[in-house]
Formats: sequence, C-alpha cells, structure tokens
Amino acid sequence: MTPEQLALRDAVRSLLTKHSDVRAAIETPHGYDKDVWARLTDIGVLPIPEQYGGSGATRTETHIALEELGRTLTPSPLLASTLAAEALLASGNDEACARLLPRIADGTVATLIWPWDNGPASLDGTARYVLDGDHAEILLASDGTGLYEIESGARQHTPTMDQTRRLATVHLDGRETHLGRWSPEIRDVALAALAAEQVGTAARALELTVEYTKTRVQFGKPIGSFQALKHRMADMHVLVETARSAAGACTDEVSAAVAKVYCSEALFKVAAEMVQLHGGIAITWEHDAHLYLKRAHSSGQLFGSPAVHLDRLSRLVR
Repeated sequence: MTPEQLALRDAVRSLLTKHSDVRAAIETPHGYDKDVWARLTDIGVLPIPEQYGGSGATRTETHIALEELGRTLTPSPLLASTLAAEALLASGNDEACARLLPRIADGTVATLIWPWDNGPASLDGTARYVLDGDHAEILLASDGTGLYEIESGARQHTPTMDQTRRLATVHLDGRETHLGRWSPEIRDVALAALAAEQVGTAARALELTVEYTKTRVQFGKPIGSFQALKHRMADMHVLVETARSAAGACTDEVSAAVAKVYCSEALFKVAAEMVQLHGGIAITWEHDAHLYLKRAHSSGQLFGSPAVHLDRLSRLVR
C-alpha cells in the first residue's frame, strides 16, 4: 500500500477501535451505529468522484475500509452504499449521478437489488436478502438490463443468524424510474469488495486465536507452545495470506469468482478453527468467537454460495 493508503487504514482502524461497539450497534433499530457511519463517510471511503461530492477514493481505498470493518465485524452500510454508487456510475446517467451520489457521499444509506446470477429479474415481486434494505433512503434495482430507482414498496427486516449483517425483504410494486444501463461488472465489483471484507475477518480471527493460545495454560504451559496447535495456527495463517492474495487479484470475472470461492472457504475454516482452539469459552454468548463463525457463514452465502460460483467458473474456463 502507498503511504496515503496506510494512513487511511490506520485512520479507519483507530476510529473502529475507539468507537465501534458491535453488540450495542446490532441492538439499535437500524442495526448499525449512525455516529460511526458518519465518521467513516467523513474519512472518505466511498468510491465516489470529487465531481459528485465524494473524496475521489478508488475501489482500493474502499476495500481497505471494508477489510477493517471485517476485522471488527462492525455493522455498516458501506458495502450496500458502495454497490449502489458503483451501479450509478456505470449507468451512464449524469443527471442521476449528480442528484444521488452527493447524498450517498454525505452518508445517506443506499442499496441495490440485483440478480446475483446476472439473469433476468422482475421489478414487480419480492426481493430477499437485500443489504440494509429496510432503512436505505435510496433504493436502486436492476432487472438485468437496466438500472432503476424504486419509488415505493413495503420493506421488512429479515432476522438472520449473523446479526452483524443487516438484511431485509423488499416487496416491489412495479413503480420505478429508469436511470440507465445495467453493468454486469457490478457483480464482480461486489465479489471483490466482499472478499476484502472476508480477509479482514479471517485475519482478526487468527490474531485473536494466537493471542488466546499464549495466555491459556494447560499442563503448566501455554497451549500455544504445543506443536500440534502451532501447526494448526500455521495452516490458518496460510489460509489468511492466500485469501489476501486472491482478494487483491480481482481484475476480471474469473478472478472475482475465484476470490469469492476461496475467501469464503478460507474464512469459514479459520473461524471454525478459532472456535475449536478457544475451547468451551468460544461457545459462550459473551465471547466474540461465535460472531466470527456466524459472519463466515453469512458471507459465504452472500452474492451466491461458493458452489454457485464454482459452477460458473467451470463454464467460464472451458
């Protein structure tokens, strides 16, 4: 990373260290800390050009912020708002960009409903598992060919196992405004962004596990000194670093699908090992290990499961 990107990482990490309280955030009516979100947008992590009121951050800067959010499991509308902003920028509609992007840059929550498999979709029906869909003020949708601004529709929060990820069900009634074209590349943008977040989650799960094994004493020694556990943590380290490489190599449709598959599976394995190596304390409500395991499960299914993308890869590389 450049010095500027390192400074951004440190700024976001400092913000989350001082102000992020995951358990308090998930108990709020909207599922995230509005003050933390406002501070995050002030730092300038959304990929919105300066001409539309943004900081000029690129996807790389957004991925840095997402990785830090993944480390702490901080609930945040960043992923949803990023995808909405990217869809607007790809729509070719300057008027819509000038009208909506400054609001998103200022912290107005936006989200995007889109067919994850890039097939056709209806704008008159029920959309499930919409990121931050119950409280987003800007609601965009695609039918696979065009991008639309949704004018109305009933919404309801969808309770999930992973309380750190806010999902909703949105009932579309067919009332929308056409904004422009839909770019199939948004799917790859989404997969790359999610992979960055997953790397942060896996890296922090490893760190917490190593720290715990240095302090947990069994048979008169820290359990981290046992060779068998050293091997397991070394395997976790390899998974984290190879996932980081996969996430950083998203340049096209194939590499984005690879990142989705590999980072999802790596995070699940690391989180599962975290629970195993923490022992009984990991399954208590007060400990965070179960939150990391739940995030691993939910992230693995978001934007299509690894099996879905493996099937897609089998067709792409023929």
